[in-house]
Amino acid sequence: MSQDGAGVDLETSLGYLLKEASSVLRAAMEEVLRPLGMSVTHYSCLELLAQRPGLSNSELARGAFVTRQSMNVLLQALERDGYVTRPAAAPVGKVLPTRLTPRGQQSLEKASAAVRSVEVRMLADLTEAEQAGAFRVLRGMIRSLRDGGDGA
Repeated sequence: MSQDGAGVDLETSLGYLLKEASSVLRAAMEEVLRPLGMSVTHYSCLELLAQRPGLSNSELARGAFVTRQSMNVLLQALERDGYVTRPAAAPVGKVLPTRLTPRGQQSLEKASAAVRSVEVRMLADLTEAEQAGAFRVLRGMIRSLRDGGDGA
């Protein structure tokens, strides 16, 4: 507890606990992805493209929780290494839609299995009902913060 009572008690702060869980999850994912030559951001980008082909740099950056500049650097590397393709010129406006190549898809399949193993480990001590409750609670928290807490 803070000495003057004005701070946040880290032992009882849900926000701090969520941040710690996020940090531990990311470290575990990085650990299983590193032998595959990937980072969490690299994996996130490939997963987003598999589920939503043609996303733009900005859409990928938002989905992977990184800046547009960071995503652009990553996309250039992924394109150079043959994991994704982007047209030389934007078909409409300025957007360069990105798609996975067969090499990118194959790499993603290995990475997805590794990431699933981390998630299975994370949820191992929870019953199905507890897992469903955790999803419901976390989605509710996200919704509350995005909506500004108005309950809509």
